[in-house]
Amino acid sequence: MPVIAIANPKGGVGKSTLATNVAGLLARQGHAVMLGDIDRQQSARQWLALRPAVLPSIASWDVAAPGSLRLPKGTTHAVLDTPAGLSDALLDSVLRVADRLIVPVQASLFDIQATDDFVRRLTQRRAARMPAIGLVAMRVREHTLSQERLNEYLASLPVPVIASLRDTQNYVHLAAHGLTVWDVAPSRVERELEQWAPLVAWVGA
Repeated sequence: MPVIAIANPKGGVGKSTLATNVAGLLARQGHAVMLGDIDRQQSARQWLALRPAVLPSIASWDVAAPGSLRLPKGTTHAVLDTPAGLSDALLDSVLRVADRLIVPVQASLFDIQATDDFVRRLTQRRAARMPAIGLVAMRVREHTLSQERLNEYLASLPVPVIASLRDTQNYVHLAAHGLTVWDVAPSRVERELEQWAPLVAWVGA
């Protein structure tokens, strides 16, 4: 079963936005998807409670205690939304089960510093099994100096950048109703779908 994890020890970088939209993508394609929320804030679980029943189903997943992640039965795909302050023990559990690890990052100095440390931790690990790792630039203000600086930083990292998602209220409005960019008319989120295309290809959806 493909397992896609979203991770960054820094809070507020867009992990739940990515997790819910990846789950929505897989559900829209007809897969039996479970969204596992191991973040104490339970943002993904709260989002699932808002999701209209008429949309492609995404099941919730009660994840076991840290160090004991158990993949759910009866599903074809799983998405993991991980917490800020990700401990080494929980990170090891995630790395053991994940096939793809998406690391979101924003342009602020604090986000960059936290992400830099996390990526170095990942690339220096000697785990027997490591997932493919990709970076996603989040809430990018296009055609700005901050975008240029973020791109320069990302180019210095030893893992690929798989997508760059712009700063838009579309994600906020959709999340407030349990929706993803895959649940509304394409004309309403045309730019978002364009930016998601390389990420869709990378996760193999």
